[in-house]
Amino acid sequence: MRQPDNATSHRPRLPSGWRRSALRLPILLFRAGLGPVFGRRFLLLHHTGRVTGADRHVALEVVAHDPAEVSWTVASGFGPKADWYRNLRHRPQTIVQVGNRHYAVDAVFLTPGEGAKVMAAYAVRHPRTARRLCAFMGLAVDGSAASFQEAGTSIPFVRLDSSGQHMH
Repeated sequence: MRQPDNATSHRPRLPSGWRRSALRLPILLFRAGLGPVFGRRFLLLHHTGRVTGADRHVALEVVAHDPAEVSWTVASGFGPKADWYRNLRHRPQTIVQVGNRHYAVDAVFLTPGEGAKVMAAYAVRHPRTARRLCAFMGLAVDGSAASFQEAGTSIPFVRLDSSGQHMH
């Protein structure tokens, strides 16, 4: 299912006001030591501002987790211009917090073909959430594996690879 050119370029507007505050709530919960309430579904990504050099944090949904390779894959729902995504492009070595454990990771930016596979697998595990993510991003899906694969080619995915050693 081919997306119209304008659909793939559409990205949601960054939140402001109370929506921004609501999206930042998980960061506060992670900082308060309540990371385990998110299980393995969310992680806290530490990143460094590419302009300011300041420490930044963002809570992201884990789209895929590979316990054998100790890696987590996340998606940029706001596209490649999201600050955290751009910051990782500038400095791909960073730290993630999963539960209350911290891991040193290297960011690997997935190709559109890899993104297609990630999105198709995610849609099998979480069909309603996958539909909502695609709708949020302005990507039309009909529920078929092919439509989720096509949508996945337009979503910036990042795999966060760890050596497996958690930090104290």
